[in-house]
Amino acid sequence: MASAQLQEKVKKAIRLSFPLTITSYKLPRETEEQLEDILGMYLKELGLDTYKDPLAYCMKELAVNAKKANTKRVYFEEKDLDIDDKIDYKRGMVDFKEETLSNLEHFLTIQKDKGFYIKFTFMVAGGMFKLTIRNNVEINRTEQMRVYDRIARARAFNSLEEAFAEVLDDSEGAGLGIVILVLMLKKMGFDEDAFEIEGEGGETVASLLIPLTGERYSALDTLVDEIVSAIDQLPQFPENITEVQRLINDPDSEIEDIARRINSDPALAADLLKTVNSAQFMLPNRVSNIPDAVMLLGFRGIKNMLYSYGTEKILNITDHESYMWDHAHRVGFYAYTLARNITKKKDVIDDAYLGGILHDIGLIVLQGLKPELIEHIESFSIDKGLPRQLLEDMAAGFNHSEVGARIAEKWNFPPSLVDAIKYHHVPLQCRSQNKAIVYCIYLANCLANIENGSYSYEQVEKKILDLFKIGSETRFTELLNRLSSDYEAERKL
Repeated sequence: MASAQLQEKVKKAIRLSFPLTITSYKLPRETEEQLEDILGMYLKELGLDTYKDPLAYCMKELAVNAKKANTKRVYFEEKDLDIDDKIDYKRGMVDFKEETLSNLEHFLTIQKDKGFYIKFTFMVAGGMFKLTIRNNVEINRTEQMRVYDRIARARAFNSLEEAFAEVLDDSEGAGLGIVILVLMLKKMGFDEDAFEIEGEGGETVASLLIPLTGERYSALDTLVDEIVSAIDQLPQFPENITEVQRLINDPDSEIEDIARRINSDPALAADLLKTVNSAQFMLPNRVSNIPDAVMLLGFRGIKNMLYSYGTEKILNITDHESYMWDHAHRVGFYAYTLARNITKKKDVIDDAYLGGILHDIGLIVLQGLKPELIEHIESFSIDKGLPRQLLEDMAAGFNHSEVGARIAEKWNFPPSLVDAIKYHHVPLQCRSQNKAIVYCIYLANCLANIENGSYSYEQVEKKILDLFKIGSETRFTELLNRLSSDYEAERKL
């Protein structure tokens, strides 16, 4: 891929919080150079250029460890040794380094034939730059203890010089290199939590987590505050909707009161009937009156329908065939179906549907800013000395999850929906009480993005796939085909 194309791909990934993944089997020199170029592009875009050399070292160290781990499995199998047996492990490591280095291409070819990969994933989301390196052999207890030992040793050193002065066993990947990696992170101002390595689901996953700090990120936070503040031009919810919401929240309200208020607004009544008669609810008979619709949806269902309806009205979204709004409804349908299949809790099912529809509200707002609002934000940026590139990035969707969450808070959305919007790209960061909803929306969004070609299966969080019992790409594709077919059938109703 040409440098300019790659640069544009990196920019898009950053702006939309998409992961960018590179997979290699032999990790040749040209792939290492491409990975270093990508890392440099990310750091430049994020204003973290000064970290390039130390982070490039860390990435290379973890890549070499992953490559060696794959080679080790091939070597032990060829020697008919059990890598998980302590005696066999010790015996195998005696000549491992010398024999594999002297015949490296042989072992790399076998690794590729067996499908032993190394995957590099770059992602910016949730205020973090995360670089993940995974290989599909799971670290065993002996190897894990060696890594922990090196991390513990690193705590005792105050400088790289002290580490080099020590005589450390460098016979394996988790030797002096891990100590230097931890010390480099410390020198950059990060604690040891910036480095993680664990075995999960047949893989070893090593991660570097770099917080987006410094002037650029402070400027970004300032700009987000101003955009959300300036969105007073996006009015509060219309009075007819807030009145129904007030009735729903009133413990003395009766279904008849709510139905009567909805009936007083023909457009709202029509939308409610359309919603309750959609394939989403799979009712045996068509509902033709508001009291029955309210009874079927329940208070929470009505409230959620109002959030969706009100958002469309406020944002003046009238083209329901547009890509962005089709994507929103597709994710809502997928999330609802996933939730319905894994839980019997109606509140989770309802919130998953609405959260799916509203997950990209920040992106919709940022990409639909009116000229007067853009002019206001440009003037603000000039007054504060904020770089124009930052405003361009924001308009293209950078940090849209945070913008969307702040808008949702401004409109008094419940915490579950705020979390759905804020964490739909980083579900593992979500608060425990809302994980069921967020996980459904995250997976639904991945499914929709894979369907439109923006994502690939290998970019989906493996922990989430495991939770949904999706153990292979074939199973994932079957699920996507079924959901897509059901969604298209609903659109024709």
